[in-house]
Amino acid sequence: MQADKLEHFRKLLLEQLREHAGHILADQIDALEASDDGVKDSVDLSLMDVNKELAFTLGERESQLVADIDQALLRIKEGTYGRCARCGRDIDERRLEALPTARYDANCQSIIEQANGFATPSL
Repeated sequence: MQADKLEHFRKLLLEQLREHAGHILADQIDALEASDDGVKDSVDLSLMDVNKELAFTLGERESQLVADIDQALLRIKEGTYGRCARCGRDIDERRLEALPTARYDANCQSIIEQANGFATPSL
């Protein structure tokens, strides 16, 4: 991949990294604030537990996105970004624009999803 394209994707990934890291920090602050709001009613406590579980799940997703972005930035540094980790072919730039963390080309992603029992269309 050309140097200017790599720089474009590096900037895109760094922007996404800042965004998702900010979400994680905000979620942590919200969870801390929600844990000590003086709730006494059992219904309120149950609702608070559900909200905490939802916040935890969302936090896990954000953390996974951050890890995926870190891996994509590492691939840029190593010189393997934009190449399919399965077959070694170039990943279409339109796919990378839509999903800058993509590790596989559309064909390999489809094969992997079918093998794992997913029926979702790939980019």
